Amino acid sequence: MDEEEQNKLIDLVKELVHRLLSQSPQSQQNPQNPNFENSFRYALRILSSRLTPSIAPDAAAIAESVKRRLATQGKSSDALSFADLFAKFSSKTGPGSVNNKWAVIYLLKIISEDRKSAKNVVNSSTLLPNLGVHELESKNDSRVLNGKEDKQLGWRQNGVLLVNKDPENLRDVAFREFVNLVKEENEVSEEVLVRDVLYCCQGIDGKYVKFNTMVDGYCLSDLVKVPRATRVMVRKLCELGWLFWKVRGYISESMERFPAEDVGTVGQAFCAALQDELLEYYKLLAVLEAQAMNPIPLVSESAGSGNYLSLRRLSVWFAEPMVKMRLMAVLVDKCRVLRGGAMAGAIHLHAQHGDLLVHEFMKRLLRRVCSPLFEMVRSWVLEGELEDIFAEFFVVGHPVKAESLWRDGYRLHSGMLPSFISQSLAQRILRTGKSINFLRVCCDDRGWADAATEAATAAGTSTRRGSLGYGETDALETLVIEAAKRIDKHLLDVIYKRYKFREHCLAIKRYLLLGQGDFVQYLMDIVGPELSEPANTISSFKLAGLLESAIRSSNAQYDDPDILDRLRVKLMPHGTGDRGWDVFSLEYDARVPLDTLFTESVMARYLKIFNFLWKLRRVEHALIGAWKAMKPNCITSNSFTKLQHAVKLQLLSTLRRCQVLWDEMNHFVTNLQYYIMFEVLEVSWSNFSNEMEAAKDLDDLLAAHEKYLHSIFEKSLLGERSQSLFKSLFVLFDLILRFRSHADRLYEGICELQARTMESSLSSRDKKKSLRQTNDMHTKPGSWLSDGRKALTQRAGEFLRNMEQELDATANEYTSLLEGFLAQLPVQQHVDLKFLLFRLDFTEFYTRLRPSV
Repeated sequence: MDEEEQNKLIDLVKELVHRLLSQSPQSQQNPQNPNFENSFRYALRILSSRLTPSIAPDAAAIAESVKRRLATQGKSSDALSFADLFAKFSSKTGPGSVNNKWAVIYLLKIISEDRKSAKNVVNSSTLLPNLGVHELESKNDSRVLNGKEDKQLGWRQNGVLLVNKDPENLRDVAFREFVNLVKEENEVSEEVLVRDVLYCCQGIDGKYVKFNTMVDGYCLSDLVKVPRATRVMVRKLCELGWLFWKVRGYISESMERFPAEDVGTVGQAFCAALQDELLEYYKLLAVLEAQAMNPIPLVSESAGSGNYLSLRRLSVWFAEPMVKMRLMAVLVDKCRVLRGGAMAGAIHLHAQHGDLLVHEFMKRLLRRVCSPLFEMVRSWVLEGELEDIFAEFFVVGHPVKAESLWRDGYRLHSGMLPSFISQSLAQRILRTGKSINFLRVCCDDRGWADAATEAATAAGTSTRRGSLGYGETDALETLVIEAAKRIDKHLLDVIYKRYKFREHCLAIKRYLLLGQGDFVQYLMDIVGPELSEPANTISSFKLAGLLESAIRSSNAQYDDPDILDRLRVKLMPHGTGDRGWDVFSLEYDARVPLDTLFTESVMARYLKIFNFLWKLRRVEHALIGAWKAMKPNCITSNSFTKLQHAVKLQLLSTLRRCQVLWDEMNHFVTNLQYYIMFEVLEVSWSNFSNEMEAAKDLDDLLAAHEKYLHSIFEKSLLGERSQSLFKSLFVLFDLILRFRSHADRLYEGICELQARTMESSLSSRDKKKSLRQTNDMHTKPGSWLSDGRKALTQRAGEFLRNMEQELDATANEYTSLLEGFLAQLPVQQHVDLKFLLFRLDFTEFYTRLRPSV
């Protein structure tokens, strides 16, 4: 600017000062205003200031700031007047109007604030009284000081301001130097950084703050010149943007993932809950962006009531969203590979937090996430419907046959069981739904619907959807308990009353476990001859007819026809050399739904028990048959008086030896049978009956039945731990059956010898006649009667010696096997098998006969 233009500018300033001073009341009383020089210097100092505004040029924002300041100071009328004047001022356009209206308003605002400063102004009414906007002045701006203060501050008597504290405008110089220093240290203003941070918090790169893949985050470029503290603060604030980017990316990825099974309904609910939280986050960012439009005031400005946004204020605003976003990012990382109940359980673990903010946030989030899961539980326990399209529920169904529905149709998937549902509650949930499906599919029953409605009413829970949610575990447990109690009771009533489970168990005990004595005895009598034949020659149809005859000839004929219709003959697989006794068995046809309890494996165990009991009864039947053949011969033994004395003594010794051995075997078999029938079968049945009465659900009934079978197995020497003892027992059984054959041969020979002796005592005529008849009958070589009396005596002695030797060998083998069997009983692990030794030797039978036993 040349000297002429500078002089012209000074003249214009003087004229402006004159006009302003001429409008004051003092200038009207004194046309020659003595304050002209001071006011002129003040105006030049203002105009010569080189301070650059640090805010964006926005006239409306500056006007709003002035109006808000007046309103907060209680000058509502001044604020309205200022608003009216600003509206007129900003509406003027065209030639003669001010182009840079923002600069004029900003200048007047700065002058007003400077005149109110206690360090620079004492009586502002005497210094350019009409300079600026009259709304910015206040009666309280005048500071009246006493004479002592006037002297200390260097006031003149007329009250004109003398800035003796800052005569050289050092304050303005300091501000200018500070602004220059800030410009040197900050290449980018704070307003720009704030806006860039807000952009980054939305996942958008700003002008200076951008995403850096090397550091995996948003940061300022190294080329941008800012203080280190500002760089660190920007980096911390932009962490929210990185977290937002991670959460939003997970939502987008989940919604676009295909197929939908990879996400599931719980995952979709989780994404929806995250999206709702992001909507609240978007609202916050909108408010912050609106505040970012207000310029940050200069250091010299009063910022107490300013509604502006700085980096430090932004850090305060971001405190709560940072906690939530960080938590959502952690959940996103944790749940990326999880689905269904596993996802809900993983989120639940983060809800156990002492911070109330985190706890409430997680509770709100989990209520949305767990909604599909709780709906599955409600539908399963009240309707038996497994609405699990994406395999998210902790109950898993499998397509099986009706008889396997209860055991194999449904199971728990522990990986999908959320941690806020206990294992016991999950088992009850599983059983309740299984009971409904069992009633519907296997029992063809619909009474469970009423029981489910009653359970929902008793639990205070509506049957409609959405009635349960996270945080209502007690209500869920109450609902499950009530539903399980009523549905299980209804199921047991159907099993007991409609399908007569007790009656069928008793029928199995009577027929398969040989508890119906008259039926078993008659059956053995009529099928004995048939079963003595080779197994490959036996007809199952003939045996079925014999079974029917046994039923009609015993008290079994009075049983329920449905029970008798289920009893059938079964021939087991056989090999070469097997007899009918080895392959014959009975089976019981358990139909739906009883085949759930009497499964194939259960009936196989019943069959094994039957085979053992059948062998025991066969041995008993053989001994009874030997006794029947023995008793008449004992009574008629006096008819052998005509035999030679040596043969007679040998015959009596052989008979005694046979009877003693029979008595030992009969004692063992009788006591063993008593133990099996009473100590094992009856005691086990009594316990089973009591447990049936106490059963509360089908699982309890299955457990009681399993316990019943296990008890019989273990006590009957059929368990895995008693195999050696079981084999020894069957060897004893085979030896007793061989003894029966020896006894039959002995008494057949005795009968033949008796017949020959009686013939010798007849009359000669009758004897000759009898001999002719006898010769016709016994002409085969080797017959006793074909050789005469002497040969008869020799053959009888030889036969008796052979039989005595065979009986001695059988007795010795029996004694050895029995001692080995009894020696194993005390070392058995099962307590009842130890009791078997006491049962067998109750009268000290073996102790007296064999002290070594």
